[in-house]
Amino acid sequence: MGVTSYSQSMIKLGLCTLVLFLAASSWAAVLPQDRSDALYHSYNGDGVSIDGPSVLLRKKISDKVSISANYYVDSISGASIDVRATASEYQEERKETTLAADFLHNKSILSLSYTASDENDFKARSIYLGLSQDFFGDLTTLSLSYARGQDEVGKTGDANFIEQADRQKYGLGLTQVATKNLIMGLSLENISDSGYLNNPYRSIRFVDPQAAKGYRFVTEIYPNSRSSNALALTANYYLAYRASIHGEVRVYQDSWGIKGRNAKLAYTHTIGDEWIIDIRSRIYSQDKADFYQDLFSRENEFNFMARDKELSTFSNLSVGLSVSYEKSLSSTATFKKWSVNGEVDHIRFKYDDFRNVLAEGAVGEEPLFAFNANVLRVFFSVWY
Repeated sequence: MGVTSYSQSMIKLGLCTLVLFLAASSWAAVLPQDRSDALYHSYNGDGVSIDGPSVLLRKKISDKVSISANYYVDSISGASIDVRATASEYQEERKETTLAADFLHNKSILSLSYTASDENDFKARSIYLGLSQDFFGDLTTLSLSYARGQDEVGKTGDANFIEQADRQKYGLGLTQVATKNLIMGLSLENISDSGYLNNPYRSIRFVDPQAAKGYRFVTEIYPNSRSSNALALTANYYLAYRASIHGEVRVYQDSWGIKGRNAKLAYTHTIGDEWIIDIRSRIYSQDKADFYQDLFSRENEFNFMARDKELSTFSNLSVGLSVSYEKSLSSTATFKKWSVNGEVDHIRFKYDDFRNVLAEGAVGEEPLFAFNANVLRVFFSVWY
């Protein structure tokens, strides 16, 4: 199982202490630039298609305050395999709105935001508080964050089904300029979830010789609390010919027994003054949750039972390519510069103990599941 409640409390206490310490300090900080972004994103994999637009507007209203607004839409169609096994495909739309402000005070940056997300069967509201500080001659940056969210979970076709969930996230980050070419980063994250953490549409399957297929489905049963910790180390090394290499390793552990780890390597290359090309690869793997099984021996075998493939033992490998074109304009013009960016990623998912029940095979011996996904993002930015 994951870390103890004592160690979690000490982490939270340490983060809160640092927030108070930094709030009383004064070092260098800079407000974000005025800019607007228009994004189109698309995901396709495992029978699910997600796409939609996003628009971001950011503007300083004084030399100490910058405000921003973001509108994001996900149009979802289809259903993943664990939902298709027990229900039909569906279509829905998620709309997310974020209002945010950054405050510059005595050369410190305090960030606040509020996000509201709505679907026909799910509502989420969250607040975010972040603090970033440079010191030691701007060679070191310390960042702290706290977020709290409340979810309202419904179920299509059942107007009486309403459940609640509460989420909290603490973050600590440290970035250090190690040499003139190398920047290192270390981040720690703690998340605590409580309430209804299930997906009401997902089910476990258990052996039933009387059933036509030899098994039946019933709704999953989850614990009503979950806590997790993640630690990440990053490094950026700048090369002499205006290129850079980026590396990242991250480990994760939660109270449900899941242990995950990932590594990422990326290379960025500039061509002239206007083109930037980025290639990257990332590998991820995790162990299953303590209460996950692909097939249970009987109904109500344990207090908690899950068959969500995201809680199984699985790995994925992704490769990606980004191309950016940036054009600078006159510094006295209304618009200072603009850029257009295209990103594409291909991801291969492989599951070690989640079986494809839509394929032929004896009960519990169906082929293991795997699928490919493609992610596309295109966005246009303008600075003013």
